[in-house]
Amino acid sequence: MTTMSAPRIAGVATAGYGLAVALRPGVLLGPCGWSDDNTAGRAVARMAGMRDLASGLAMAVAARPNTMRLAIAIRVGSDLSDAVVLGRALRGRPQRAKAIAATVGWGLLCAATIAATRTG
Repeated sequence: MTTMSAPRIAGVATAGYGLAVALRPGVLLGPCGWSDDNTAGRAVARMAGMRDLASGLAMAVAARPNTMRLAIAIRVGSDLSDAVVLGRALRGRPQRAKAIAATVGWGLLCAATIAATRTG
């Protein structure tokens, strides 16, 4: 097991979630209380899913610690921006707290793996 296995596992999980959203936008839209029958909503969800797939794969295959830290930073930044965007979009709706918790939770999970990239 390599010293960077925790970020790789988080990367694979992120990529898996991204693929699920890209293929079935309702995975993201449903918990937010949005209909899956909106073409624009599905497109935006698919874009987020593809971004998560790409950033997760970057974490899963990064060859060096510096590259891994960059991939983690991109992943965490994406999650934090999702928290802001979804928090604003869901203002006044019951799904808001859950959406913010989920996005911040993914970000914190990935951020916590950065310790595994330290050597020595």
